[in-house]
Amino acid sequence: MRATFRNLYNELNLAAFFRDRHDHALSVLRWTLILVPMAALVGTLCAAFLWSLDAATQARFDYPWLLYLLPLGGAAVALLYHLTGRSVEAGNNLIVEQIHEPGGGVPLRMAPLVFIGTIATHLFGGSAGREGTAVQLGGSLASAVAGLFRLDPASVRILLMAGVAAGFGAVFGTPLAGAVFALEVLAVGRIEYGGIIPCLLAALVGDWACHAWGIHHTPYHITYVASASGALFVEPVLLFKAAIAGVAFGLAGLVFAEANHAFGGVLKRHIPYGPARAALGGVLVIALVWIVGTRAYLGLGVWSAIPGDPTIAGFFTGPADRWSWALKMLFTVVTLSAGFKGGEVTPLFFIGAALGNALGWLLGAPLDLFAGLGFIAVFAGAANTPLACTIMGIELFGAAHAVPIAVACFIAYICSGHNGIYLSQRIAVPKRASRAHTGAATLRMNAVAHNTHYGYSNHGPVRENGSEIADPHLTMCVELIGQRHELERFCEAHGEILGGKVIVYKHLEHWSIGSAGIRHEDAAPAILAAEPE
Repeated sequence: MRATFRNLYNELNLAAFFRDRHDHALSVLRWTLILVPMAALVGTLCAAFLWSLDAATQARFDYPWLLYLLPLGGAAVALLYHLTGRSVEAGNNLIVEQIHEPGGGVPLRMAPLVFIGTIATHLFGGSAGREGTAVQLGGSLASAVAGLFRLDPASVRILLMAGVAAGFGAVFGTPLAGAVFALEVLAVGRIEYGGIIPCLLAALVGDWACHAWGIHHTPYHITYVASASGALFVEPVLLFKAAIAGVAFGLAGLVFAEANHAFGGVLKRHIPYGPARAALGGVLVIALVWIVGTRAYLGLGVWSAIPGDPTIAGFFTGPADRWSWALKMLFTVVTLSAGFKGGEVTPLFFIGAALGNALGWLLGAPLDLFAGLGFIAVFAGAANTPLACTIMGIELFGAAHAVPIAVACFIAYICSGHNGIYLSQRIAVPKRASRAHTGAATLRMNAVAHNTHYGYSNHGPVRENGSEIADPHLTMCVELIGQRHELERFCEAHGEILGGKVIVYKHLEHWSIGSAGIRHEDAAPAILAAEPE
């Protein structure tokens, strides 16, 4: 009998089974002990940030003269970054890059710098948001924890995603959306499901910690009821109107992202010195206030101490100015392009809710419902995160509106093109099937380059099919092949020659094919050559 049980034990390989379960339990315990304190600290910092943000906003209303210090405040923050924070100026894009390719990490000084910078922006009247600050708080703390425990690159990626989830979930009070956002924002068309449990845990803990400090988020209500029975059925006509609005929301997100990057690029080219650029941006915002004749488009736009001002909450209660969305976009683009700190998301909420209110009036649809659709769908298009935004809409407005929310978000995502507010986002799955795909291209690369490889080698009608080759007015693209650290040294040494050109690097392998098969050798040429394509 004993021999029989021993044979059965061996056949079922129970030893390996229990060993795997033991290792899995230890891994879960280890991750829990790392994630929970980290996320709780992120939630606590977000609570302090939100409290400070409300205090700064109230001070701006109490002391209107603070607006005239906006150029000075912007220059001071920009000088602080210039002296101590050049490595963290990329903000959210730096975190996304480090998740894709863990390397030097995210410096911890990002947290205090972005905290101070964002509060200064809102104290003096800049038009910005808060999501960027929360994400950077989470990312920088997560990177510090990863360094403390000396985690491997794969674990660093997961912890950084969890930090993003904790910050997003805490600052908006939407933990489910925060978890999905951290997974979805990395690449267009693909979700990193490998980190879903850590991100969900971090987002929940971050949200709980923020609430534990007595922070309450602004509630938004949609009184329109699509179905009296409580079912998800929605009238086809209403869904059709939501789809039309989704196109407009996607285009609004596209215009915002493109305008932000374009104007920021113009300012950087003509005013390379950051403090001077921020000072000019402050002057432009003050000029816009005088031209428009109102301060309603400063700050977050969630609430206002001045009755009658357009606010996000007000767009859910009745008709509003038809062009509020465009004015808010203008103020925000000027503020962020000049280098002021904050985020894009809350202004996108304002832009979307205002545009949705206007479209609801134009299409004869419920104003509060379409304000809610715009609230999340413009963000979905600008950030390329339709699933996270759909979940966010359900968390904020209730599951009864899930169908029109999903329709608006996904159509906005399709219509926003291969652009977005996060240039380090990669294109994993193109939105159009006809689009050529390179696999690891970022939105930054997509903004300045396009495919000119047509599958030809040394022969073929290249000129007939690829007119770019014969066009002298197009930017030259230089391809560098070798190991990344050597390519970077080459670019530093030959910066004057390569200036004004699009640089594409490749880290290839040499394949030695013989009777024994294929042997892989990393390419490491002693001297790298740059050959124009």
